[in-house]
Amino acid sequence: MKIAYLIVRVLLGALFLFSSVVILFNLVQQPETTGDLKVFNDGIKASGYLMTLIKVTELVCAIAFLSGRFVPLASVVIAPIVVNIFFVHIMIAPEGIPVGIFVVVANAFIAYVNRNAYKPLFVPVYK
Repeated sequence: MKIAYLIVRVLLGALFLFSSVVILFNLVQQPETTGDLKVFNDGIKASGYLMTLIKVTELVCAIAFLSGRFVPLASVVIAPIVVNIFFVHIMIAPEGIPVGIFVVVANAFIAYVNRNAYKPLFVPVYK
């Protein structure tokens, strides 16, 4: 289980690291998108801040995954982005479904392995 956890954590961290660095530093010319995906991407870019926020969040979480520090926190912080990646590929860009499935399954596995770190979040507090 430790080896599987390490492999999944490093793969997920590498995926988010490369995808964030490429966009943040404009290292590769982005392919032209068409249809609904173009409208979606144009909307994110039109906000002026959202793509940068997403990619900086991915970069910080990737560093956490790769370093092995704050992994439970990184898993929670990256979860909304993972869900969005999954649904964008399901609804708008079905050719990327394998990537969407991988990030959901990998993040769920990381959360499962670290489930004891989340237990205090589900204890009711009465004041």
